[in-house]
Amino acid sequence: MNERRRLIGVVTSNKMMKTVVVEIKRTFRHPLYRKVVHETKRVKAHDELNCQVGDQVQIVESRPLSKEKTWVVESIMRHGEGETVGEGA
Repeated sequence: MNERRRLIGVVTSNKMMKTVVVEIKRTFRHPLYRKVVHETKRVKAHDELNCQVGDQVQIVESRPLSKEKTWVVESIMRHGEGETVGEGA
């Protein structure tokens, strides 16, 4: 195993080609005020596994692939119930 950072998050958008938006949630206690703080971060990740919206994925740090994309989807941890797009009524 290498020293690259690995994070777990949920895919929130897959509308781009070979790119997904992953939302990473972090909960921690504030060091001074001792209040529980919820923090959310959204990153773009390179996707060769065809992730769907709602999937829980593990992403790994990589070299810069574009201006905003420095993460790669390593594995799909759990498939989620993706949002369904209506097919004209």
